[in-house]
Amino acid sequence: MKASGVVTKIFADDLKGSKHQRFTLLLSNQKTVLVIHNIDIAPKINNLHIGDRVEFLGTYQWNKLGGMVHWTHHDPHEKHSAGWLKHKDKLYQ
Repeated sequence: MKASGVVTKIFADDLKGSKHQRFTLLLSNQKTVLVIHNIDIAPKINNLHIGDRVEFLGTYQWNKLGGMVHWTHHDPHEKHSAGWLKHKDKLYQ
């Protein structure tokens, strides 16, 4: 899924197992998705704030809360398509 949205909530990083940055985006269709970005593989967006726009390419997984997007980075094992995040013209992959 490739889209963009506005940050509505920023969660503490998930530090269990592989580390992940987590935040929600409000998309143009008014749906909210949770972005789960692996920061063991790709850089973290350190200056992320509520109201910021983030573009992304990743794997969308539906759930009753709106869904989540993961694989927003390259796959070191080359089994998944490479994804990315883009924030303030900087690419995180």
